[in-house]
Amino acid sequence: MVSGGRKPETAAGGYPALDWEHRIRDVLRPGGPRSQEVQAPSYEEMRPFGHRETAGFPVYKNLERRLLDATAHPDPEIAHMLAVCAAYSYSDARTLSMIMARMGLEDNHVQMIQTSVDAMLVCSTAYLIQSRSGRVGILVYRGTEPLNFINWLSDIDVDPERIGYQIGDPRATVHAGVYRNVRATRYEVMNMLRRACDRHAIQSPRPDGDGLNHETYGPGPAEGDLEALYITGHSQGGAMAALMGVMIRHERKYRETIGDRLKAVYTYGQPMIGDPAFAAACERDEFLRENVVRYVYDSDIVPSLPPAAAGPFRHFGREYHYRIPHLRNGLIDAVTRQRHSPQAKKGAWEARRRPTQQLPSLLGIPLSAMSFVGRKFAATRSLPVVFSVDDHMPQHYIAALTPPGVHDEYGD
Repeated sequence: MVSGGRKPETAAGGYPALDWEHRIRDVLRPGGPRSQEVQAPSYEEMRPFGHRETAGFPVYKNLERRLLDATAHPDPEIAHMLAVCAAYSYSDARTLSMIMARMGLEDNHVQMIQTSVDAMLVCSTAYLIQSRSGRVGILVYRGTEPLNFINWLSDIDVDPERIGYQIGDPRATVHAGVYRNVRATRYEVMNMLRRACDRHAIQSPRPDGDGLNHETYGPGPAEGDLEALYITGHSQGGAMAALMGVMIRHERKYRETIGDRLKAVYTYGQPMIGDPAFAAACERDEFLRENVVRYVYDSDIVPSLPPAAAGPFRHFGREYHYRIPHLRNGLIDAVTRQRHSPQAKKGAWEARRRPTQQLPSLLGIPLSAMSFVGRKFAATRSLPVVFSVDDHMPQHYIAALTPPGVHDEYGD
C-alpha cells in the first residue's frame, strides 16, 4: 500500500515500481546498508510429491509454542534449532527462511540487514526471523566467513574499547571489532524489533525517489506483538549476539521496550568479547549469568580467542563443552585393528564451572590449522589435539546437539 491510496505503478519484470528500483539499488550499490526481505515457502511447495506433514516433517511440530513457553535454559530442542539457524545464517535470507520453516516455523518472515565498510573493518550481517503470528522473533548474526578477508581483519581488531553505557566498572572494555560490527546494523535491528513489539510485520519502510520513507509492499500488521526474542550466532556471530544481549539488558532505551521479551542468548564457538571487568559485570546480572548459553565443541580453538598476547579477556554466561574420547577410540583401534563405529565417536555435553581460558601462546593457532588436515585422514583422525580449526565448523555443533530420534534439519 502506498501513501494516499495510490496504486503502485509497475515496472520491468512486473514488480511494483518501488520494489523494482529497490532491487536495482541493492544490486548496484557496492557497500553500505542493504536489506533483503523474504517469506518462507509453504509446506506444499517444499513437499510437492509427499504429504504436507509427516512424522519427521517439520522437525518440531509445535516450535513456536515451545519458544513461547520455555522458562529454563538451555532447552535441548531450542539449542538444536538455534544451532541450525546460526549455521544457515552464512547463506542468504531465502535459504534461512526455508530451513527455519523446515524446523517448524511455518510461514515465517525473514529480513536481512547488511552493512559493509571495508576501510573500517565492518562487515555486519544480521537476520531477524519473525514467526507467522509475530509472537516469536529470532535475531541471528552471521559469523566469520572463511573467504571474507574483512571478517578476518575484524576478528583480530582486538583493541580494547569502552562501551557507551554503564555496566559495572566504568573502565570495562570490549573487543573493538565486535563492538563496531554490532553497532553498524544496530539501528536497523532495533527498528525492526520496535515494529515487532508494536504488532507490525518486520519489513522496514523503503525510501522512494524523493528520499522519504513510504509504506512498504508486503505483509500488514502481525497477529500479535513480540513476546519472545532469542538471539544466536556462530563464531564472531555468537560474540555479536552476546554483546547485543548485554546492550538490550543494560541500555535503558532498549531495556524498557525489549528487555523483558528477551528469553535467552545461545552461541556456538563464540570467542571472548570483553575484559575480566566486563565479564564480572555481566556475571552480576542474573539474566546474563543464567540465560547466555555458550556451546564449545571438543577442541574448537575459537572460544580460546583472543589469545593472551592480545590482552586479558574472559567469558561470561553458562558454558557447555562437548568432549569426544579420541584417545580411547585410538586405543580401541590399535587393539582391535578395526575402525570404531560412529556411535563410539560420540561424546557428551558437560556443564563447565570454569569457562574456557585464553589461548596461552600464539603457537596454538598454526597447530590448530595442522589438526584440520590431520582430521581428514583415517590414520590420524583419532589423535587427541589441544586446539582444532576443524572443530569450529558449524556442522559439528548441529550434529552434537541433534536430539535422539531427530534425523536432520531438513526433516525428510
